[in-house]
Amino acid sequence: MMDRISYDIVIIGAGIAGTSVAAALGDGVKVALVEQEQQPGYHSTGRSAAIYSPTYGPPPIRALTRASLAYFLTGVSDEPQSFLTPIDAAFIARADQSGSFDALCSELNGVMDWREIEVKEIQNRVSFLREGYVSKAILDSGTSEIDVALLHQSFLKAFSHNGGTLLKSTEVMELQKQKNGWLVKTNQGECVTKIIVNAAGAWAEQVGSMAGAECIGLTPKRRTALIVEPPNRADLSRVPLVIDIDEQFYLKPYGSKLLISPANEDPVQPCDVQPDEMDIAICVDRIQRAFDIEINRIQHSWAGLRSFVADKCPIVGFSNKVDDFYWLAGQGGYGIQSSPALGMLAASEILGLAIPGPILESGLDLGSVRPERENLLSAINL
Repeated sequence: MMDRISYDIVIIGAGIAGTSVAAALGDGVKVALVEQEQQPGYHSTGRSAAIYSPTYGPPPIRALTRASLAYFLTGVSDEPQSFLTPIDAAFIARADQSGSFDALCSELNGVMDWREIEVKEIQNRVSFLREGYVSKAILDSGTSEIDVALLHQSFLKAFSHNGGTLLKSTEVMELQKQKNGWLVKTNQGECVTKIIVNAAGAWAEQVGSMAGAECIGLTPKRRTALIVEPPNRADLSRVPLVIDIDEQFYLKPYGSKLLISPANEDPVQPCDVQPDEMDIAICVDRIQRAFDIEINRIQHSWAGLRSFVADKCPIVGFSNKVDDFYWLAGQGGYGIQSSPALGMLAASEILGLAIPGPILESGLDLGSVRPERENLLSAINL
């Protein structure tokens, strides 16, 4: 049992959201990072096949993703490293999906590194694409795969270097508002803090409820991924990340294998989520319709949680209902690619500092991520 220790800030959740803000807070404050699992990042962060794509997600996410690029390319200044491996992304559409194709092209106007390509170009790069399946295609050359484990560890390392305390296997049982902060009761004991940061991922709504904060209408959703063998003699060296224009599936090289997903978003309760047999069957069916590939065996399958509010924009900012309670939730499927900028934004606001220039220059509309934004009312009533 831990003694009752005083902290300036307690961050609940040691996934990518919690560790990004923990690292960005620097060494001038006493911070505890509270994680219910033995392994930080066990749930969504550890199961993400994340990509960096400034064309992916709603406008606030795109802005935060652009603002995160410098960190992804260099990491912390004293240990320069890149967390990105470039991979092209191709959005493909059948003839009956021309409306979705035109809509995406309109959304991407002004975004660099994408172009409409001839069907024969995508067929040349993906030799096992079924003849006649694709009517139109877009190629995005600004996409990269993210080394999620390395990124997460970089945040944890910076947090540790700054003197932060990581409390693993520590479940928050109760939050009590006090005159000058909070009493945090856990299965390992109690601590007091001036500010709580709610970065609890799929459990963020429950943590908010414990604190008496507003309801944000957060829904965890299951996403399934599979590893399968590619067709015989398929050359994967030029195969891009291939995404259905309506996000009904995606496929990408995974070493010498293929990673495939039905891109599902199935509402579930917060849990140690596992792949569902129906999701697996749907994935195999969709992939085999689009690609000339026979999937006889699933080499590996897993599922992760992606938590959303109604408009799929994150909830970032101090609660309007209780003092000293900061929301960092609802990152959905975009939490990895936006984490450096979100961490810096949250840390600046928590410490009462100016928001960093790269975030302001990204075009982010701060009102679009605030807990008080008007569309949260509709989210709660859904």
